[in-house]
Amino acid sequence: MSKRVTQRDIARLAGVSQATVSLVLNNRADTDVRIAPETRERVLRAIEETGYVADPIARRLVSRFNRIIGVFTYEPAFPSGTRDFFHPFLVGIEEYAERVGCDLLLFTSAPVVDGRRRIFHRDNRLRLADGCLLLGREIDAAELARLNREGYPYVAVGRRDDADGPVRYVGADYATAVRQLGERAQQLGHRRLAYLGTGLVAESSADRRRGFAAQAGSAEHAVELVGTGRSADEVLDDVLGAGATVAFVEDFATAVQLRTAALRRGLAVPGDLSVLTLGDPTTPVPTDITFTGFHIPREEMGRQAVELLTAVLEGTAPAVSQRLLACEPVEGTTLGPPVPRPPAGPGAGPGR
Repeated sequence: MSKRVTQRDIARLAGVSQATVSLVLNNRADTDVRIAPETRERVLRAIEETGYVADPIARRLVSRFNRIIGVFTYEPAFPSGTRDFFHPFLVGIEEYAERVGCDLLLFTSAPVVDGRRRIFHRDNRLRLADGCLLLGREIDAAELARLNREGYPYVAVGRRDDADGPVRYVGADYATAVRQLGERAQQLGHRRLAYLGTGLVAESSADRRRGFAAQAGSAEHAVELVGTGRSADEVLDDVLGAGATVAFVEDFATAVQLRTAALRRGLAVPGDLSVLTLGDPTTPVPTDITFTGFHIPREEMGRQAVELLTAVLEGTAPAVSQRLLACEPVEGTTLGPPVPRPPAGPGAGPGR
């Protein structure tokens, strides 16, 4: 078996001291020692020729940064049913991790408790990584609070409420995106609005509802309904019963089903009813229709989450590190001016 190449071997081949090799390997800028470009080049050439790989434990002792980033998902990351949800995040995470020379460690050993994974358990291995990215529609607030208390470096992908202190995150600005959709709808003449939620208590859902509420005050009537877990015809009955001419739909699959049910009854979409989607599909949904709404910047959220975490690890991040990224508007075919409709029946209720 061939002998493992060491820093001492690299120093001898390059004709420099072992300390110089260490400085080159760790890209140290916090030192008064200047390394001439030709000296650095000799060291790098010796490293390449010998195939030297730095001992990660030794490097961590020197730099306190092993360049390993953990990824923890509260839901399984790879099942076919949710591949459209996690895949763009993981693409962005991998891309930026490669750019900054970090490896990714996917934590998969966490047990499922009460139907959900838990970060903290008897054999949790968080300390194998320098820090961790957290993904999930809903993230346990108690675990975020413990991460804060213990000072473990992490960044949540998606806005999160404070948990015993500010939570570091990179999220999407859903509230602004929904508010802007509402402004467009009212500019086209829509005065009776319906919001079809998922019933989730996640921050992403709360932000969307907040954006809708910002438009409700200037509307003639606005109503919030549960859009999932019921048949499309039941949902359509509620929307029409409220006299709504536009539906803001949180779940993409529900929007597709609502449009199909409306067309089946001979309604025009848009016209009799406009249907707006508040984000991209979280599960595969077959449709050839481009819905008016917005795209979530999932890949960019992944990239910036890695960027922020590396800044935290290097001590260059602000004390409160929270970013909201703008969503990209989608000019689809499902929003248009409302057509005159007979007054709604008793189900319409009073304006809000």
